[in-house]
Amino acid sequence: MPPDPDLEATAEQVFVALADPSRRAVLAALAGYGPATATDLAGRLPITRQAIAKHLALLAGAGLVAAEPGERRRVRYRLRSAPMRVAQQFLAALARDWDGRLDALTDHLTSEGTDHE
Repeated sequence: MPPDPDLEATAEQVFVALADPSRRAVLAALAGYGPATATDLAGRLPITRQAIAKHLALLAGAGLVAAEPGERRRVRYRLRSAPMRVAQQFLAALARDWDGRLDALTDHLTSEGTDHE
C-alpha cells in the first residue's frame, strides 16, 4: 500500500517542529503546566517572549498546538496530540519495515553459517 501523502506531510511537519530544542521545551512546558500564553511560557523558559511567539506559530502550523481565546484578549495555547500520533504511526511503520529486513538478514546469515558446516 503506498504511503498517504497527507500523513507523510503531517509527520514531516511534526519532525521539523520537534527538531528544535526550544520548541521541545515549549511543548514540555505546555504538557507539564497546561494551556498557557506566550508570556506565561516566557516566564517559565529561558527564551524571550518574541522567540516563544515564533516557536508557537511554527508549532501551530504543524498542528501541535492550538490557539484559543483567553482572558483579556490574551491567546492561550493548548497541546494537540493528533499530529504526534500520526508521527508515531509513521515511525512504527518504519520500524516494522526495518524489523522485517533485519529478521530476513538474520535468517540469511544464520542459514549461511549452517551451510558451511
